[in-house]
Amino acid sequence: MNTLLYIAASLIVAVGVAHSYLGERYILVRLFRRGDLPKLFGGTEFTRRTLRFAWHITSIAWLGLAAVLVVLAHPPASAGTLGLVVGCTFLGHGVVALVGSRGRHLSWPVFLAIGFLAICATRT
Repeated sequence: MNTLLYIAASLIVAVGVAHSYLGERYILVRLFRRGDLPKLFGGTEFTRRTLRFAWHITSIAWLGLAAVLVVLAHPPASAGTLGLVVGCTFLGHGVVALVGSRGRHLSWPVFLAIGFLAICATRT
């Protein structure tokens, strides 16, 4: 049973890496060349940055799910370990949103708060 969870986690990691790389290379770059992107906060740069970090946050979420499967491969899965995985996943979301938007998109403090709260609430 552990082998199946490891295979599933490996596939999730592969899909996440492919999603970020291929999306950046073949979708986002082509989308950003268009002249009709919405102008948010005075220009298209905020729109580009938001689309880019939102795209990559999906991959981070998948990496977090892969980590959950790895934890489940080693029962019993404790609340502390699962809380750490969820917390670190959301801390990653927060960092990507903060850096990607240069602090202008207000999701980053929420993601960071979720990350810290999940870790603190499940510490034993």
